[in-house]
Amino acid sequence: MENNSYQLIKDFIYKKLFNYEGVLPKNKIQDEIKNAQDLVSKLGPDIFAQILSVQSISIPSPEDWVRMRRELETHFDVEMENGVIVQGEEQQLRDNSWWTSKEKLKNENYYWNRYKELLKNSLSPDVVKTIDEDTDIVMDNIEDPSVEDFSRYGMVVGHVQSGKTGNYSALVCKAADAGYKFIVVIAGGINNLRNQTQDRLNEAFVGLDKGIPVGVGKFGGIRKELLPISLTTTEQDFNKQDANKNSQGLNFDNISSPVILVIKKNSSTLQNVITWLEAQYKNQIISKHAMLMIDDESDYASINTKNEDDPTIINKRLRKLLSLFRKSAYVAFTATPYANIFIDHEAGTDDLGRDLFPKDFIYALKAPTNYFGARKIFLDTNKKHLIEIKDYSDVIPLNHKRDDLISSLPGSMCEAIRLFIINIGIRNLRGQGNKHNSMLIHVTRFTLMHQKISYQIEAYFSEVKKDIIAFGKLKNPEVHSVHLENIRKTFSEIHKEAEFKWAEVLQSICEVVNTIIIREVHTDTKIPLEYRKDRATNAIVIGGTSLSRGFTLEGLSVSYFLRNTIFYDTLMQMGRWFGYRPDYEDLCRIYMTKETINSFALIIEATEDLIDNFDRMSNAKMTPYDFGLSVKHHPDSGLQVTARNKLKSSKDIYFEMKLDGHCKETSWINNNYDVKQSNLDALKSIVFNLKFKKPEQINKNYLWRDIDRSVVMEFLEKFDVYSPDPFGIKSRMPIDFVKKYVEEVDTKWDIALYSGESSNEFPIGELKINPEQRRVVNKGPFYEVLNRQVSSGNSEGVALPETARKELGSDRKGIRAKLEKPLLMLHVLEVKEGKTERVMDEGLAAFGISFPGGITSTKKTVKLKINSVYIQDMLKEEESDD
Repeated sequence: MENNSYQLIKDFIYKKLFNYEGVLPKNKIQDEIKNAQDLVSKLGPDIFAQILSVQSISIPSPEDWVRMRRELETHFDVEMENGVIVQGEEQQLRDNSWWTSKEKLKNENYYWNRYKELLKNSLSPDVVKTIDEDTDIVMDNIEDPSVEDFSRYGMVVGHVQSGKTGNYSALVCKAADAGYKFIVVIAGGINNLRNQTQDRLNEAFVGLDKGIPVGVGKFGGIRKELLPISLTTTEQDFNKQDANKNSQGLNFDNISSPVILVIKKNSSTLQNVITWLEAQYKNQIISKHAMLMIDDESDYASINTKNEDDPTIINKRLRKLLSLFRKSAYVAFTATPYANIFIDHEAGTDDLGRDLFPKDFIYALKAPTNYFGARKIFLDTNKKHLIEIKDYSDVIPLNHKRDDLISSLPGSMCEAIRLFIINIGIRNLRGQGNKHNSMLIHVTRFTLMHQKISYQIEAYFSEVKKDIIAFGKLKNPEVHSVHLENIRKTFSEIHKEAEFKWAEVLQSICEVVNTIIIREVHTDTKIPLEYRKDRATNAIVIGGTSLSRGFTLEGLSVSYFLRNTIFYDTLMQMGRWFGYRPDYEDLCRIYMTKETINSFALIIEATEDLIDNFDRMSNAKMTPYDFGLSVKHHPDSGLQVTARNKLKSSKDIYFEMKLDGHCKETSWINNNYDVKQSNLDALKSIVFNLKFKKPEQINKNYLWRDIDRSVVMEFLEKFDVYSPDPFGIKSRMPIDFVKKYVEEVDTKWDIALYSGESSNEFPIGELKINPEQRRVVNKGPFYEVLNRQVSSGNSEGVALPETARKELGSDRKGIRAKLEKPLLMLHVLEVKEGKTERVMDEGLAAFGISFPGGITSTKKTVKLKINSVYIQDMLKEEESDD
């Protein structure tokens, strides 16, 4: 079908759906497509073309109608749940409905209503409704600006690239409607992010850019008396001279419209704002007017990592700026809240006021159903969006130096570039030729290396482009060019299910290849990356840290990622591929190493555990301080983020871990023959030591109840855990903390020995079991159990009464909440490699421990001393040269 006809008919249906009031009823999209099909069939293409005010159309094929429905569902059939709030003790006692029950109802809501209309163009009705409700809850918690004296501290947590900017733009609009007079949005620490944030707030709130109406400024004109005074522009950060010129000597007392600044998180810029305000108000506290400060990417640079008597400069100036107002609200926005909750919740000085801990509330946003996030990418059964990099080590080793020579590109990077070219061609055929396309190449933190890699990419792409132009329109062009043959192979291998034939895609590529540009993004960038509004940008983007926080790569469909860090928040912030991919999610691919793929899978587990904890804490009326402790003491994330917040000069560093409600297992198993035999002997020995007590037989498993902890400790001392690092970051078994728990927590234990699926009988003393079958990856010195779960879904429930076992099934958290004692789980494994049926090892000993309790448990933490050399080794990849 002709692309133009397809788009015309799709737009016809789109308008009908768009004009529907409220959330679309179920099957509404299908019904409207059916109505259009019937209309075309009944009237014929010529008369239907007249309805569309065009000369002619071609009739869609059955495949076209299916594709049209899918694309319309991508826009309209998207749902989003409301977020969850945890409030401080004082906040729980305050009036938390001043906005929703009073002010919003009587307010004209000029700024919000304009923005809501703008949002409807790009978001589904349900998502717009949820953004409205989420920001209403935040408004209720930041305080009524007419109140005489207040300071509120809150935090909003969202997923990486999930739309936090859109959310705080809505908050800005509502705060202005409510009467907040001075609004400061503190963007990231680099110019490109500040400029991008300014551009979005111009569209969402100001309505003008360089005097031209944009965004909300196009809806019903601009009311001059309500036009926000923006003291920053897309080109210019805050400076006192421009501020004086733009404000024309006005101060907050004699203007009716709000003042907004979008500034870089930079100490000198913050000082300029402070100095300007002090001059405007002759060093007096501003008492009549309320200030809203939004701290975007708040875990970056805002945190005080020094002594409270001598805070870091950016932290000091953020607090100083807040202290100039008698009425202020500070709202931190972040996708990785780990650092924020380490702020001392009681810290403060008379001069600067309290520190930035979100004492009043934390609001956790939910992601809409069309969010292209970590779970969809890394836990997908087929992992269709992931391509493993195996050929990097000789060309760009992970631990390279800035002056290393780069004389070529890995073959996988060349393939990724070819795939990006193909994606642009396919999107062009889908009628998305006016949309931006980006490719991310993030392989180093060194600026000099970015430049070397960019040179090689320029050379490779130049050759490919030359051949596309020279041979692309010939018959059988692959015969004339190895580059075109490689592009064809890449297309057939990766996009074999695409709706277009290779010949169609190649012709589309010929149309767009000249539009592809290559840009570096770092501190020494000569030509900036720009996404223009008047035409599509197709960019291969090379960068590192400068692309890792907040900056959105528009239309990102191919990512090539090589970085070596264990830190969850660092990895998540580097993940620019998260976000929304309307009508091209199927094209998206991410190239990374197997180790990094595994790291992201671990992140998902830790993050989802924290989110689940957050929901439970909200229901239990717990506080932000409690949430901070839950992150700080979490076995999988707390130790990593604590490491970054400790003084590197300290010889000995103390860490605390709370194991209650968690399960730790030996998912890395030593592959040394002697160690394997020794570990099996340790397992047999503990079973032998239990012979004094007859076990219960539950299904095919054995259970001993009320065993003294000394028996458990003896087993742990004998069992050789592979890579016994204190944190258990890779092996998943923080053995030193576990031993400390056994030593300090005076309780009886339950011990279970499991029987599994193998047909081979295996004797353990007088008992006979069948080994459990598990799939592993052979890493040479050790086996890694796939999905990092040694136990099966319901293994932990073995110690519960039968009724509870049946009721809870494989609900692991529910089981741990019901357990009365810690459970030592003993496993004998028969392991197979990957998806094959080849048995690699039999009689392999492993263990796990299920700790009773949950997030609301009041049991003590386990505290250990860790040598700072280990911490420094963890931190070495955190240094930036970007």
